[in-house]
Amino acid sequence: MRSIPFREALREAMSEEMRRDERVFLMGEEVAEYNGAYKVSQGMLAEFGEKRVIDTPISELGFAAIGVGAAQRGLRPLIEFMTWNFAVLAMDQILNTASKMLAMSGGQIGCPIVFRGPNGSAGQLGAQHSTAFESYYANIPGIKVVSPSNGYDAKGLLKQAIRYEEDPVIFLESEVMYGDKSEIPNDEYYIPIGKAAIAKPGRDVTIVSFNKMMKVALQTAQELEKEGVSAEVIDLRTIRPLDWMTILESVKKTNRLVIIEEQWPMCSVSSEIAYRIQKEGFDYLDAPIRRITSADAPMHYAPNLVTAYLPDVTRTVKIVKEVMYIKK
Repeated sequence: MRSIPFREALREAMSEEMRRDERVFLMGEEVAEYNGAYKVSQGMLAEFGEKRVIDTPISELGFAAIGVGAAQRGLRPLIEFMTWNFAVLAMDQILNTASKMLAMSGGQIGCPIVFRGPNGSAGQLGAQHSTAFESYYANIPGIKVVSPSNGYDAKGLLKQAIRYEEDPVIFLESEVMYGDKSEIPNDEYYIPIGKAAIAKPGRDVTIVSFNKMMKVALQTAQELEKEGVSAEVIDLRTIRPLDWMTILESVKKTNRLVIIEEQWPMCSVSSEIAYRIQKEGFDYLDAPIRRITSADAPMHYAPNLVTAYLPDVTRTVKIVKEVMYIKK
């Protein structure tokens, strides 16, 4: 095992698969000469050359379309968006072509492509650069959506997406996690897409989260332990397909559920989880399902508004105590 930053885990995943399979290539803004906007692709141009690590113009729709076309012709592209906020410009290719072509062609034309890049807020970046997109893409049949919280999961899931997945994969990272270190095995490994992980076992309440909000979930569990409350923390890792059965099995034990996510509340991932668990596990619930999301508004630049906008430990602890009926 060795401890490496999140960005290096992603780079290793891409490089290992590119060495293994010459059909894999990386395309995006500043991925080559500049070594990546966040240095995720550092050194890859020197190793693989300009035909496999390709700088593009500032045209998300254009290079996403090239990637989709290449995937349909038998290559396995990696398309990096500098931020998923810019990828709305490529939504036509993701929604109307990549996700639908297998069905529209009667199973004749697949699209094994990975779209990846940073997602959600990263501090004071303003409203147009701070949207979390998990629920947007999870609403589209025909694609898979991955949103890892650490480098170990990111590497295993990205390798799985590149090597084994024949469907388009949306891979959502976070700028503020690129420097976070994780213990990574020396040997090659893959993590199947569609399986959640129990990050911390517990008995009293189930807390579910994903991506960087897992930090809030785990810190909340630590605070609750000080007061004798044992929280089980589940990291979804994959949003579509959604491993709601792991959540249900946990709720059967704890009888309570709190969901934390960095998205707007309307039609969110937590909305889907709450529906599934109340439908299949209503008799196991001893309290209403609660959630904490971002504010139902654009995220503004001012630091006090950033703090008010995002879920935090203090408010999450309060919600957990409410479902535990702890009056203090």
